Amino acid sequence: MASLLIVDDERHITDRLAGFVPWDQCGVSAVYKAYSAEEALDVMESCSVDIVLTDIRMPGMSGLELSEQIRRRWRKTKCILLSGHAEFEYAKEAIRHGAVSYLLKPVKDEELLEAVGQVRKELEEEWRAIVSQERIAQTVRENLPQMRGNLLGELLLGKRYGASELRDKLAMLSVPGFYEQPFALMLVRLDQPFHTYDPQSLALVEYAVGNIAEELFLPDYELWHGKDVHGYLVFLIRDIFLDNPQSSSYRAALESKAGQLKEAIRSYLRGAVTILISRPGCFPDDLQYTYTRTLSALRRRIGDVPDLILTVADASTGEEESGTLSSLYELPSLVHLLEAGHWLQARDRLSRIAAELQTEGHLLEAYFAIASAASSYAHKNGKQLVDLIGPGHEKLALGMPFRNAQQLLDWSLELLDKLSSEVETDKRDSRSKLIADVQQFVEQHLDEDVSLTAIARHVYLHPVYISKIYKLETGENISDYVYRVRMEKAVRLLLDTTDKIYEIAACLGYQRAHSFIHVFKKHTGLTPQEYRDQYGL
Repeated sequence: MASLLIVDDERHITDRLAGFVPWDQCGVSAVYKAYSAEEALDVMESCSVDIVLTDIRMPGMSGLELSEQIRRRWRKTKCILLSGHAEFEYAKEAIRHGAVSYLLKPVKDEELLEAVGQVRKELEEEWRAIVSQERIAQTVRENLPQMRGNLLGELLLGKRYGASELRDKLAMLSVPGFYEQPFALMLVRLDQPFHTYDPQSLALVEYAVGNIAEELFLPDYELWHGKDVHGYLVFLIRDIFLDNPQSSSYRAALESKAGQLKEAIRSYLRGAVTILISRPGCFPDDLQYTYTRTLSALRRRIGDVPDLILTVADASTGEEESGTLSSLYELPSLVHLLEAGHWLQARDRLSRIAAELQTEGHLLEAYFAIASAASSYAHKNGKQLVDLIGPGHEKLALGMPFRNAQQLLDWSLELLDKLSSEVETDKRDSRSKLIADVQQFVEQHLDEDVSLTAIARHVYLHPVYISKIYKLETGENISDYVYRVRMEKAVRLLLDTTDKIYEIAACLGYQRAHSFIHVFKKHTGLTPQEYRDQYGL
């Protein structure tokens, strides 16, 4: 289905075309109106429009100028031009400005439907080509290195995927066979003079380092590389012929390859690097822990000292092996889950955090992180946390009132329930206010423009959003509501006043009386005058 915008400075023409042509017959699902080229551009800014049907001669900006702007700013939108002038020059000018069709006034409904239907088919063909499997596959192939790097970056930061989903992603991106296989992680920090390079030059160096690494490690090893949030290059390495990843020969072979990489970078790229090689792990379960330990070794054992190689398996980082709260820091973070309203995922995360708690120190760490996420959520919603969670805030003020993981979990889930309940209340109140605002605007402006676009401007929201929410909350479309209010008011004015028919038409927003008469008869089966004669006092 397509959306259509009708543009004409003669209101009665725009209203008639919008209201009485059976556009659904040619695949049009939404019809917007504009009474000038400037207003049409406003509609284009706020609505998704596929086809524009516009008059050529209008005050100010002409339809030709409008079609030129649309061609430059909305490349996929098609324009059909209407004109009462049959000169061939207009047709040539219309095509030059990107119009796909040109119709002469007066135009029959059948001609309009045929022209719009043909344009809609052309649009469908264009989009079908864009989303074709062959084109998507080609795009994926062209962007594979970046997409692989992005996935690795997500996993390093702790983003969790189900086993089946991760397998599918690895297969789609043609990542080598790492799943449930042993791996080592190699962290490469670019030292002098690389940190002085501009972004483009640095990107070329990083690309070159990746190519050098593949040349040195293949075919005995499989590599998967990317870049972490700190700007370090990260390589996952799998020995294809590996028997024992814990053996000294395995570590020696990796150190030898790392040394060759370091020297190649010095020789060909004229710079120094620091390289850390992790202890072996199993992908994906050990990935984040291995990466975190390697980063810690870089921070504690190497610091700013450049041009070194370190095997983390031989280095003590000074950290206890009592386990870490990986669920507390995985992506999306707890605060992101709250902000997105993913309450079920947040409950699951809290339960997993509680299951990982082992020491009093970890309990304090988890408490501060959960309290911080709740406070951040309240702040970003313009509220005080005490107003959102009520008496539960007292426990926050006490500092650390929990003696075990179960107490922390119970309090956290209670906190989560209060936050989600508050959101649902706000959502209902907000939607109720929106419906009231829309209805009040329509009732007060029936004699003016009460199109979806005008309503959207009044309430400062996107037309598509308003339309969906109104339908969801009331069960009827906004256009049906406007039509119903007009007909109800028409009946009241016909029976309770002596106003003339053309005066009533104007009060209801119809510029021409015959348009009102046509609509009213379609609604009641009687003309306005017949209705007044039959039911009036």
